[in-house]
Amino acid sequence: MKDKIKRFMNTRQFHICMVILIMFLILFVVGLISLKYKVEGEVNLPFELSKISVISNVEGINVEDSANKWNLSVNQNNDVYLYIKKNDNYKDTEIIKSIELNNFNIQQASKIGEMKLLKPDSNVESVIFKNSAENEVDKIEYIGDMDSSIKDLKISNQGGLVVFRYAINNIGNYISNEDAEINHSELLKKLSINNEDLKFKITFDILINLNSEKTYKSNIELELPIDDIVNQGVQSKEYTDLKNIVFKRM
Repeated sequence: MKDKIKRFMNTRQFHICMVILIMFLILFVVGLISLKYKVEGEVNLPFELSKISVISNVEGINVEDSANKWNLSVNQNNDVYLYIKKNDNYKDTEIIKSIELNNFNIQQASKIGEMKLLKPDSNVESVIFKNSAENEVDKIEYIGDMDSSIKDLKISNQGGLVVFRYAINNIGNYISNEDAEINHSELLKKLSINNEDLKFKITFDILINLNSEKTYKSNIELELPIDDIVNQGVQSKEYTDLKNIVFKRM
């Protein structure tokens, strides 16, 4: 029996079978590693997305109208704050070159108004955002610098805030000659808008680019606006459980 086994192990067929088995095992291990990476991504990033905050609000923009006391064009705004922080467990020194937000896609559009992506306004000191055509963009890039400056689209090279607005403009006009003053938080209710007409979903990519030429990328999905914006006027939410946001090295 032993002689038969030895003779078989010396045959070409046995060697071919062993080569196939080894190749299969290698492919199986590589597949497991690839699947694990696809699910978990990078486990020790130099910089982390630690929190996402969203503030949903309502505003009315005055429209020139000599015939009426009030004529307000109503917008629903969603201000998104992405918190990038240094990973204390990452031992090497890295520097943020830039943070890119691109590939914005509307998965589900609002039923009314015009959806717009806006960068922070650099002209008006008193506000971060202004819903004007000059601030409408299709992507945003924050450059790494010594200090952060939201309005100048700069982020500290060791972490900071990245901010953008996704708005529904021109939902409708509220016209009145009776109101002594206007509470903007009530404008959607005055226009008989319901929350379902406003709901939309977007996805976008975030890229963390480092001076070392490393790039880490993830995709984020947001459902906006937050909660009952029609009746509450202002709503906010913080997302701290970000396990489903997986970064991969490009």
